[in-house]
Amino acid sequence: MDLLHYGLYFGLTLIFSTLFAMGGVGSAIALVPLFTMLGLPINVAKATGLFVNSISTITSSIMNFFRGTLEIKFALPLVFSVLIATPIGAWLSQYVPVIYVKWALVSFVIISALLLLFSKRVAKFTITSDWILYIVGVSVGLLSGMIGVGGGSFIMPLLILFGFNAKRAAVAVSFVIPFSTTGGFLTYLSFVDIDWILLADVGVAALIGGYIGERVMHFKLSANQIKKLIAIILLLLGGKLLHQLLTF
Repeated sequence: MDLLHYGLYFGLTLIFSTLFAMGGVGSAIALVPLFTMLGLPINVAKATGLFVNSISTITSSIMNFFRGTLEIKFALPLVFSVLIATPIGAWLSQYVPVIYVKWALVSFVIISALLLLFSKRVAKFTITSDWILYIVGVSVGLLSGMIGVGGGSFIMPLLILFGFNAKRAAVAVSFVIPFSTTGGFLTYLSFVDIDWILLADVGVAALIGGYIGERVMHFKLSANQIKKLIAIILLLLGGKLLHQLLTF
């Protein structure tokens, strides 16, 4: 890979990490399909996307911790379940045909976009015990590990659906995602050949983007407006991937 391509990956990672950090969502859900379109093998794209998620979302996790807005006791069941499930999903992905993984990725991208656009922050049930947190964490962790995304855009609506406070859930999810993505990334390292220069390249971009996005989210822009913009971007990416699959 030449300097021009490293610059392209850096620029894309910086832009999407910044934008998605504003909306409180990990950018891997957009970067994995983008990296795949640019020619990275899908498992390399997933590993790289998970690494970017880990770097960009850890900023908001640390900030929430020091602000005192994080409820550790509430977040721990999600942390434990995704720590176990995401690496299992990542490990299983090497035995699943690539075409199925791509269809799962397209579905995840499009459904996540629709949830961001149309999900109402209204509880449909009143199940707020710890066991539902473990079920949500394991289910989303398995899927997100397999397709190489963080899963925050799925966990958040599910928690609200089951009756958890939206703000409380959002802070918990932002804390959980770095654990989920790091576990998945380390699992991919065991069977994927990584371009370490590319990883350093996108890692620096993700760190800068996560910091900028977090600052802007809290002091400048409406998170709801940013999430709608993210949803539109995801729909465009999902449509492009769907077109590629249907014309393959």
